[in-house]
Amino acid sequence: MSPHVPPHVLVVAGSDSSGGAGIVRDIETVSAFGLRCSLAITAVTVQTHQRVERIEQMPPDLVADQMRAAFAADPVAAVKIGMLGTAAVIDTVASVLASSLPVPVVLDPVLASSSGGQLLDDEAIDTLKRKLFPLCTLVTPNLPELALLSGRPLASGETEIVEQAEKLFAAGASAILVKGGHATGATATDLLIQPGREPVRFDASRIAVAMRGTGCMLASAIAAHLAQYETLEISIGKAKRHVFTKLLAARP
Repeated sequence: MSPHVPPHVLVVAGSDSSGGAGIVRDIETVSAFGLRCSLAITAVTVQTHQRVERIEQMPPDLVADQMRAAFAADPVAAVKIGMLGTAAVIDTVASVLASSLPVPVVLDPVLASSSGGQLLDDEAIDTLKRKLFPLCTLVTPNLPELALLSGRPLASGETEIVEQAEKLFAAGASAILVKGGHATGATATDLLIQPGREPVRFDASRIAVAMRGTGCMLASAIAAHLAQYETLEISIGKAKRHVFTKLLAARP
């Protein structure tokens, strides 16, 4: 890679007209670390900070063409994947990635709302696990998403979290970062779970502030550090601190 060309992070995700989440957050986060983004937009949404009013899914071939153009045009050093929407798009994204590896891939599985409502149907979730998980360096579900992926009730403690994450290794996942934002207590703990290793804890004080797009921010920050050849654990630790700093700054 030329020293004059900064590494790019290819972001495969949906737009958010409110600017609170999605590709807007991804670009903002990757740029904060001095890197640039390439884009493959999977869906255009019309939404406010309170609700989603409309979603237009992009045709799978258009998503694929955006990804191929990004890989052809610039040095893609990592990929961050967010909202995918349909089984057909998931299958297409997996096909393009399989022909473009090796490159670190961070998947933020946008499966459930903060209340636990399912956003992808069962076919799409199955496709995500079968086709995309084996290609990913890291998958970053929150607790409701982990429950949907593992087919289990919402985990109520660390033991159940680890048990549910381990079910995903059979689908080909190599590392799961379970985000603790939906848990309770004074500390927000994210758990990095990998086959045959003890879980690694990433702790931060829980901040009483509402901010949309923190999942996008965390996954994009991890991808940005992986693009700069940091290890997975160091990338997660730095990303966690970045999100914590943003939450602190958002306090009233």
